[in-house]
Amino acid sequence: MSQLQLRRQLITALENRQAHQLFDDVVKDFPAAHYNTRPPRLPYSFWQLLEHLRIAQWDILDYIENPDYQALQFPQDYWPDPDSRADAQAWQQTISQFRRDQAALAGIVRDPSRDLFAQIAGGQPGHNILREVIIVAQHNAYHIGEFGILRATLDLW
Repeated sequence: MSQLQLRRQLITALENRQAHQLFDDVVKDFPAAHYNTRPPRLPYSFWQLLEHLRIAQWDILDYIENPDYQALQFPQDYWPDPDSRADAQAWQQTISQFRRDQAALAGIVRDPSRDLFAQIAGGQPGHNILREVIIVAQHNAYHIGEFGILRATLDLW
């Protein structure tokens, strides 16, 4: 497989519908009255789930780009405070930042001057852009699917 083919497949995993739902599809026309709804037996709301997605994706972007990266504490730093609530502005801010960070990751992948296999500066041994982008794509697909299923179970389409 060529570098170009690999880059195209990574972009597809980040941005396109394949075997998973798309971020923009699951958040489209989401009812504002349910931003802070916690589905039964879950400790987080719809907004908190989106905020978790945003934080985790941002963290990996920071890990790739920042040689002075400071690791977040898991799990507490990857989720908003359990009592936090979102208004329309916070909801939109989460969505906008998620999209910006996703576009930044895609930009890194598209940049032919970036070696997908090079060790991340200051990173753990064996950690490279390829590994990190795969983690983001998998994590996003998992939680975006979760969001869509939760939305369906509460009849919020």
